[in-house]
Amino acid sequence: MWNENPEFSSLPGMSRHRETEIKLEIRRPRVLRRRLGELGFRAVQSRHFESNALFDFPDLRLWKARCLLRLRRADKQWTLTFKGAPLRSRRYKIRKEIEMGIEDGCLLREILEILGLREAFRYEKYRTVYAQRVRGQKSPGPFLVCDETPIGNYLELEGPQDWIDQIASQLGYRRKDYLTASYASLYRQKCHERGEKPGNMVFPAPRATRV
Repeated sequence: MWNENPEFSSLPGMSRHRETEIKLEIRRPRVLRRRLGELGFRAVQSRHFESNALFDFPDLRLWKARCLLRLRRADKQWTLTFKGAPLRSRRYKIRKEIEMGIEDGCLLREILEILGLREAFRYEKYRTVYAQRVRGQKSPGPFLVCDETPIGNYLELEGPQDWIDQIASQLGYRRKDYLTASYASLYRQKCHERGEKPGNMVFPAPRATRV
C-alpha cells in the first residue's frame, strides 16, 4: 500500500487506496449471468445509469501524465475521483485512487472551470454491482461490476491479483483476455476501427440527466 496522510484520509466520505483491476469483454451475457450465480455472486447494487465527465487543463497535462480527474453522477449521488498514473504491470491496471462523495456536483463543476479545468471527455454506462458470498464467510468478498456501454458490455474485476485470476478463469477467460485500457481509450480504439471521428462515449438518445 502507498503512504497516506492520516488527517487527509480521515475526512468524511473520502477513501484513498491502491486500485488493482482489469476489464473483460462480455461475450455471452446470459451465460455470464448464469455463471455468476453459480459462483455465488449476487447483485448488491441494481442496474443504474451513470454519467461521467473527465476534466483536464487545456494543455491536457492530466491525460499526458496518465492521470484522471472524474466527476460522476449515479442517480442522485455525485462522486469526485482522482486516479494517478498506472504502475508498471503486464496484466493489471494498478494505480492510486482518491475518491469522495460530493453534495453539489454542479457547483463543483463551476469551481473546476474557474480553476482552469474543462470537460475533456464524457462517457455513459449502465452499471450493476455484484458481490460474492462464499460459504463460511460472514461478509461478501471483493466486488465486480457489469457495465453496459455504447461500445459494448464489460466486466470490471477489482481486488487482489490472485482473486482476479481465479474469478476470470472460473468465468471462462484467459489472461490474454485481460484489458487494462480506460473506457476513453477503448472508445477511441473502436472509433478508429470504424473510421469514425471520436467525440463523447454516450448513448444515441438521452436516457438520463448527464453530469
